[in-house]
Amino acid sequence: MSDKRPMQAFLVSAKAPSAEHEARFLTFLTKKYGEGIELVWKKDETVKNGFRLEVGSEIYDWSAQGRFAQFKNALGSIKAENDVIPLLKEKVGNWVPEAYAEERGIVQSVGDGIATVSGLEHATYGEVLLFSGGIRGMVQELDENGVGCILFGDDEQISAGSIVCRSGKPAGIPVGHGMLGRIVNALGAPIDGKGDIEEEAFYPVEKPAPGIIDRQPVNAPLETGILAIDSMFPIGRGQRELIIGDRQTGKTAIAIDTIINQKGKDVICIYVAIGQKASSIAQLAQNLKKHGAMDYTIIVNASASEPAPYLYVAPYAGCAIGEYFMEQGKDVLIVYDDLSKHAVAYRTLSLLLERSPGREAYPGDVFYLHSRLLERSAHLSDAKGGGSMTALPIAETQSGDVSAYIPTNIISITDGQIFLESDLFYSGQRPAVNVGLSVSRVGSAAQYPAVKKASGALRLSLAQYREMEVFTQFASDLDAATKRQLKFGTELMTILRQKQFSPFKMHEQVILLVAALNNAFQNVELDSVLSTSKDMLAYFNTNYASLCKDLETSGDLTDENKEKIIEIAREFTQKAGW
Repeated sequence: MSDKRPMQAFLVSAKAPSAEHEARFLTFLTKKYGEGIELVWKKDETVKNGFRLEVGSEIYDWSAQGRFAQFKNALGSIKAENDVIPLLKEKVGNWVPEAYAEERGIVQSVGDGIATVSGLEHATYGEVLLFSGGIRGMVQELDENGVGCILFGDDEQISAGSIVCRSGKPAGIPVGHGMLGRIVNALGAPIDGKGDIEEEAFYPVEKPAPGIIDRQPVNAPLETGILAIDSMFPIGRGQRELIIGDRQTGKTAIAIDTIINQKGKDVICIYVAIGQKASSIAQLAQNLKKHGAMDYTIIVNASASEPAPYLYVAPYAGCAIGEYFMEQGKDVLIVYDDLSKHAVAYRTLSLLLERSPGREAYPGDVFYLHSRLLERSAHLSDAKGGGSMTALPIAETQSGDVSAYIPTNIISITDGQIFLESDLFYSGQRPAVNVGLSVSRVGSAAQYPAVKKASGALRLSLAQYREMEVFTQFASDLDAATKRQLKFGTELMTILRQKQFSPFKMHEQVILLVAALNNAFQNVELDSVLSTSKDMLAYFNTNYASLCKDLETSGDLTDENKEKIIEIAREFTQKAGW
């Protein structure tokens, strides 16, 4: 004899159902859930003008409150840019309440921004859950015993036994042109005190990357304005170039200079700050505003004081904002600063969700964490509008160890890396780009022909200089040829030094490279090379504006212009007394 109890359905209403109504309920339940279901009536005076049918975690709310909630949801789905009154009238006239099951769960435990919920059998990964007090959560763990989710809000408002509802929608963020010049949090809400932002669309934070058919080759340059990068490691629109190095070596400075250099180039910039101090972001916004870059920039800030869920979702939110503009045919530059802190936040969430720790305590899917983010950067095909999103992720190393777990993961995902070396930084070489370990896998395919021709032998000359410098650092007696080559290499390294917030225009880079690689500074004292090069650029811009304009408009360097630059540069150094 089986002791298995029949499945029970609870009918909650103010009055007991008649025999006819009870029979109709049983017919519906049998059709929906099968034979052998038992109907139990529960009296509740608060349920007026209808009933509520509870079957497991599913609830059919046919009370006045339930139908009113349906009506509110129906009105909330209306999207109109002009007059909403006719749409409201049509919606009210045609609206008919439906009997559908609203799945609800119960909080089992909550703490540290994590909630475990039981009863939500049909919840999906990434779905938004609605908690009491208006708190929202996102499903991150699907288990046979329940659902684990991260919370966006104060978890003190939630307690064990609280009711949780499914929204049926993936986590998303409002997007639109109103975000330009604003600072928002990881959920898209403004935090700069400048009022609300008018949304134009709602984009999911998690979205599949564009397929191969929807892409085209990366071939349009995105200039950083930094001579060392544009000449040797060019970045293309739609590329993913990692900026990597130890703490305090100028990683963020390169990203900010790149944003400032996009002024007047119709590029929308997004800066995602992960785990940084609020004061640092305020100073950054002030610098961008000072240089006229804040007008086309959006800052997404998940500061160090915020819970781990905000730090986890911030880069995906920034990426969703970028995708909105990219799909409109615009060019977007997005900076993730930095993904090392993002990985730590994800490790925190994973351990709280009781996932097994792996290498360095990171969960096994930490590679997928960043690959599904960075793969969304692309140069879309003309059929898709031709827009692009260029990603500059930043990663931090410990004592220059690029072979650590997270750095190697991100290096294998990206299309190259700019490695900043501590020794170079502290010796005064800024930006401290290590020529040997840095690379762009897109290369000269995304470089102006003028810069490509001007920088031809630069990397080779610097490599020879670094090698010779190592072998001669202990030598006491050097021949004249070796001294000359060492001085030439030192001149090149000096030319590559560049102050922050001072990006070079394309024609200025070409002039400097042509002059330096053709020994225009061979008689200049090393201490004066930087100041002489700066004065020489001002001389070109003032007295040879047509030559500068020709380089900018054509993007190419003719043999005639090259000879002209060399001649003018040598004449200038001679007039300067060298």
